[in-house]
Amino acid sequence: MLFNSTIFILGFLPLTLLGFWGLSKLRLTQGATMWLLISSLFFYSYWNIFSPAGQGQTIEYILLIILSVVINYSIGTEISKSKQSSNRAKFLLIFGTVLNLSVIVYYKYTNFFFDSINGLFSTNYKLDNLILPLGISFYTFTQIAYLVDAYRGELKKENYNLPTYGLFILFFPQLIAGPILRHDELIPQLRSLKNKIFSSKSLATGFIFFTIGLSKKLIIADTLSPWVATIFSNTNSLTFLEAWVGAISYTLQLYFDFSGYSDMAIGLGYMFNIVLPINFNSPYKSTSISDFWRRWHITLSNFLRDYLYIPLGGSRRGEIRRYANLIMTMLLGGLWHGAGWTFVIWGGLQGLYLSINHRWRKFNISLPKWLAWGITFLAVIFGWVMFRAESLSDAMDMIQAMIGMKGIVFPGEVRGKLGFLTIFGLQLKSWNDFTYLPSFYDSKFLSFVVLFILMIGVLKLPNSQEIGAKIKFNLFYAFLLGLLATYCLLSLNRVSEFLYFQF
Repeated sequence: MLFNSTIFILGFLPLTLLGFWGLSKLRLTQGATMWLLISSLFFYSYWNIFSPAGQGQTIEYILLIILSVVINYSIGTEISKSKQSSNRAKFLLIFGTVLNLSVIVYYKYTNFFFDSINGLFSTNYKLDNLILPLGISFYTFTQIAYLVDAYRGELKKENYNLPTYGLFILFFPQLIAGPILRHDELIPQLRSLKNKIFSSKSLATGFIFFTIGLSKKLIIADTLSPWVATIFSNTNSLTFLEAWVGAISYTLQLYFDFSGYSDMAIGLGYMFNIVLPINFNSPYKSTSISDFWRRWHITLSNFLRDYLYIPLGGSRRGEIRRYANLIMTMLLGGLWHGAGWTFVIWGGLQGLYLSINHRWRKFNISLPKWLAWGITFLAVIFGWVMFRAESLSDAMDMIQAMIGMKGIVFPGEVRGKLGFLTIFGLQLKSWNDFTYLPSFYDSKFLSFVVLFILMIGVLKLPNSQEIGAKIKFNLFYAFLLGLLATYCLLSLNRVSEFLYFQF
């Protein structure tokens, strides 16, 4: 079930809220927890069984996530009962981690492995009926982190029961695409009796975040989606200008799509008196790649740091080992995002960026803020091209066009005001000759205006949490949010998946 669907907004969400707060009002706190757990499982099941877009996914994926929850809870409990750092605890941790990774490797990477073998040896191996279960990348990472925390002795005094742990994993706002949570970020809130007391302020705050996120998705990300699809489907025929428009359009689409989802998840959490962690903090304002990864998909960055980079040795074993650990961490982070060489290379590129960034800091040379931002943003854009491209050849075609290897063409007339540019070897064409440039209200020029306004927005305007903190609970803001919400509801004329659903 999608957050941006009529069935969710007008059906599932109101019923789930009424059931949860109704049971809480009657002081049936365990019943409220079970209601939310069953509702979350229905939320997950809907896509697999009822949605036309999810056809082909069978009951096995519902059983898979239930079995995963039960097994990981049992292993975590046994690790917690064992003596800390004992051989038994270590064996259980390794067994649980390997089991989790085996499941995700089978579903997510088997056909990637076969495709790589087929490319090398001209064979035709493939599992045709293998479909990636929704949210497997997120709930697998969450449960591995739980087992590691149990091994570190962080669960000794908690005694979590299975329904509470199940809700920790299945809580529908974060189940499909994060944020990636640690047990101590959510389970104490789920167990708190104080959180079972209805708060109109929390509900209103939730509607604010949910409306902002829904607006990002429907009004901005979905508008940019066909622009991106057209350009990335024709990478071998792009001009310089078309390639840059496509790259910037995707850079903005991905931001508004995923940050929109995260805002909606945070808003839904507030509706149930649950505070989920912030996942985005104006990442395109970053002035270094390290700063970018502290702002973009924050919970994933924290997971990679705490459960991969630091266990590999972090920066404790010298500079060379530090760079190797950074590259290894981001390579695996790239592979986590998708089963394809474009994701692996994107991850390696991020590791290289981070290594260069850390090395540069050793020189203690400060760049002007505008220059540091420009270098960082260009590095991010070129990375997103690799991230979005269907293949390595598509990515290279687009990058070649972006750096001018296929010629540089601008809109204009040779005898017009821009005619002098031909002296420098640049070409001029009429707007109609740019086949893949998107149009906004039948104007290709207006598409540039849209991208410019959006860029100014992400760089200068406050982000969602800043807006949420400034909004006052009065009739004026209620009217504005009501108008925005109404427009979004009237725009629910087609189902569009969130980009991170595929990961």
